[in-house]
Amino acid sequence: MEDILINWSPQETRVAVVENGAVQELHIERTLERGLVGNVYLGKVARVLPGMQSAFIDIGLERAAFLHVADLHLNGATPRHHHGDGSHPVPIERQVYEGQALTVQVIKDPIGTKGARLSTQISIAGRLLVHLPQDNHIGISQKIGSPEARDALRSRMQTLASVGVQDGNTGGFILRTNAEEASDEELAADIAYLRKTWGSIREKSLREPPGTLLFQDLSLVERVLRDLASERTQSIRIDSKLQYDVLRGFGETYMPAATAKLDLYRGERPIFDLHNIDAEVARALARRVDLKSGGYLIIDQTEAMTTIDVNTGGFVGARNFDDTIFKTNLEAAGAIARQLRLRNLGGIIIVDFIDMTREEHKTAVLHEFRKQLSRDRTKVTVGGFTQLGLVELTRKRTRESLSRMLCEPCPTCEARGQVKTARSICYEIMREILRESRQFNPKEFRVVAAANVVEMLLDEESQHLAGLSDFIGKPISLTAEPTNQTEHYDIVLM
Repeated sequence: MEDILINWSPQETRVAVVENGAVQELHIERTLERGLVGNVYLGKVARVLPGMQSAFIDIGLERAAFLHVADLHLNGATPRHHHGDGSHPVPIERQVYEGQALTVQVIKDPIGTKGARLSTQISIAGRLLVHLPQDNHIGISQKIGSPEARDALRSRMQTLASVGVQDGNTGGFILRTNAEEASDEELAADIAYLRKTWGSIREKSLREPPGTLLFQDLSLVERVLRDLASERTQSIRIDSKLQYDVLRGFGETYMPAATAKLDLYRGERPIFDLHNIDAEVARALARRVDLKSGGYLIIDQTEAMTTIDVNTGGFVGARNFDDTIFKTNLEAAGAIARQLRLRNLGGIIIVDFIDMTREEHKTAVLHEFRKQLSRDRTKVTVGGFTQLGLVELTRKRTRESLSRMLCEPCPTCEARGQVKTARSICYEIMREILRESRQFNPKEFRVVAAANVVEMLLDEESQHLAGLSDFIGKPISLTAEPTNQTEHYDIVLM
């Protein structure tokens, strides 16, 4: 069973999913940095790039958004050429043109230097259903049981979706997992809500200029009821009376079962202190994660991929070394799956488990790893062990990771994770003085540098500095600047 804790303030909403006292997921939404996934815009085609089969779409943001031909579904489908050996999408330059207005939806937030990724196939999520207004397909969540149950649900949905529709264009629907036990009345209410939402989007798109936001997805507080609450949820506790009232009103209309679990927290201690969640957040930003057995993980996140290294550390609990490695890797499998959720790590992930010699150990660790990853709400694809003993996986990335959201690159090391030594900077300064003495003829060279660099030039490197001064025939003076970091210096020509 799990508890959901919501800490709300006007500037930030934080949601923690806690299971057996341990934080399993952390979601943060800042008012000024709210994610764009799910938002629908009236966009304008800024550029078409035939070579990349893509187009840049202006949706009123700082950076133009990106639309690939695979995400272009005009009139509900991607037009295709049919050849003897198969079919291929019609080139994008034959489907869209510069200046064209398109209704588009964000499917990936802007990440790093990349703009948002778009699709022209609009989908609107409800409590039980996802509406695809440009499609006529009825889909069923893969997590819904037997083929018989799926067929029965599809038949019910086709009947309910056709009620009150004159032209036969019912629109498409995907039944979410929690629709399996829903009554016809509940499904009909969700259909009506979703169609009303789509109607207001269409109406707005006809009268507003390009760059207009036509529809915004629910706030994080509301998405807790729609997406996070499940049968396994014991309670949903929120510390804001204002948001509690909003959530109760929203929930009573759309999600009465989840609303029954809603509880207003009135305690004096901050709600996140109850489960030591702020300390958990700090650990989720650290490079090293300690395991209970004494082993540890090293997690390094780069632009291209994330690497996770498993180490035994001080664990010597088993009778022999093979068992020590096996037990460390088993524990690491669960810890890694949790860290991926907690840190919201996405893209390519490489895990370097400790090398195991026995095939049954490898099979057991991979089985446990896949089992732990199956709990993830985000799609994860896992491969087996490679020849080098690595496990490769991909986790769908739709928003920034926790560290990218809460942190920024270090201005001193420029995100390298290390800085040059004071001695390296001393030698760099001497080379620069020698270079400039050949181009300029000042009366004196003045070095403005960090205190530790100036101290080394006056002490251990004083002989070399004096030799340089004699060689160029100019005096060299030193000034310590307390605010300078080790790598930052200036050479002033006097």
